[in-house]
Amino acid sequence: MNLSPGTPETETVPRFRTGSGLKDIGEGTAMTESVDVVVVGAGLAGLVAARELVRDGHEVAVLEARDRVGGRLLNEEIPGGGVVEMGGQWVGPGQDRVLALISELGLETFPTYDEGRYLTELAGGRSLHTGRIPRLSPLTLADIQQGQWRLDRMAARIPLEEAWRAPDAARLDGQTFASWVRRNFRTKGGRAFMGVLMQAIFAAEPEDVSALWAAFYIGAAGGVDALVDTTGGGQQDRIVGGSQRIARTMAEHLGDAVRLDAPVQGIAWTDEHVVVRTAHTRIRARRAVVALPPPLASRIHYSPGLPGDRDQLVQRMPMGRVIKLNVVYEEPFWRRKGLSGQVVSDRRPCGIVYDNTPPGDGPGVLLGFLEGRHADAAARLDPETRRRQVLSDLTSYFGPTARKPIAFLERDWAAEEYSRGCYGAFATPGTLTRFGPALRAPVGPLHWAGTETATRWPGYMDGAVESGLRAAREVAGTLTGAEGRARPSARS
Repeated sequence: MNLSPGTPETETVPRFRTGSGLKDIGEGTAMTESVDVVVVGAGLAGLVAARELVRDGHEVAVLEARDRVGGRLLNEEIPGGGVVEMGGQWVGPGQDRVLALISELGLETFPTYDEGRYLTELAGGRSLHTGRIPRLSPLTLADIQQGQWRLDRMAARIPLEEAWRAPDAARLDGQTFASWVRRNFRTKGGRAFMGVLMQAIFAAEPEDVSALWAAFYIGAAGGVDALVDTTGGGQQDRIVGGSQRIARTMAEHLGDAVRLDAPVQGIAWTDEHVVVRTAHTRIRARRAVVALPPPLASRIHYSPGLPGDRDQLVQRMPMGRVIKLNVVYEEPFWRRKGLSGQVVSDRRPCGIVYDNTPPGDGPGVLLGFLEGRHADAAARLDPETRRRQVLSDLTSYFGPTARKPIAFLERDWAAEEYSRGCYGAFATPGTLTRFGPALRAPVGPLHWAGTETATRWPGYMDGAVESGLRAAREVAGTLTGAEGRARPSARS
């Protein structure tokens, strides 16, 4: 099967009639290619969509703004030759789509280190403990347990395909998650726990996020425990060689269909065609899959402009803000002390820590996050001051050895031109009930993918895979009519 993205031809780009009158779908004479589908974005969602469409016999071009594939997946080598992840990295039980993809690509996983004692700092208390439950006051523990029960019960009632139709959707969407927490948690420790939880899940503050979006997100993962647990939860496993290998392997299979250094500047469309414009070419296709986070999708120039509901939606879905840190040591010294390397703290900026050591006998790695308001403040510091602050936090958790790393790797995702934040976009109050139906609905020949559009595990790699599969099904269904008959399937 030919995976090439089409044959260039010099032609005058035509004009098409749209509902709003004649619009230029391109200007003048340009080098134009013709394919069945253009995919914008070579992150996990875009590559999955492209892979499915190519396997069904369609000709696809994937346009990626960066000089690499993977989007919010990024590997980096550490001293000794091991690899750590500077972006998304974890998979766990229930994430069936990404686990199936990993297996199909011939990749392997290994467990996140989860042995020894955990450290929890909450509401002025400090607890070194084994097992999931820290030693906190009975009143605080009871408050956390009853509050989580209420949250899980509320989340379980959210219809994942149409969260805006949930019972009490208007009431939930009309408040921030912080307001919901104040009404449902009674202790300082319980509220602090939920604040750290929101930072860890959304890289945002509870005051930023719609209570309906928070409930939907938690329900889409199967509950709070599934989101926060390591063994048995969303942080259970990692990919041998780093998570970016998933994207790289798919891109290798797609070959020349993937174009790097090709930021999309504009998309002109009618009901039947699109022309996608970069700085160097125009690609004409029957359909386009825009596999970008909502804020980035909104920065493309569309002609004609998108419907008001879609545009209003993406204006109300900002990205979270996180600085991800991998701090490398000669060895994982904390293990000798009987520590798991896992920390939850509301006291210090680097308040979530994991053991991120690669498999083998090489260096040890502590993974830390500066999230939400902590990322805001840390991004304003010079790199050396920020480094000292992080090492001070790690020293408070693990002792003076933590002050002497052999490498210090950081990635500020809000500073990434083609990400502008992480882990994903979230809905602010009022967004879902007013504009939620526009989240996944195609606009003419334009289809939307990305982990934010998933109905299971949004924000995770599994959600990205789900969204790519859905977008590919939508597109394939439109290419099987009289005008767009599919080529013979690559699997037949």
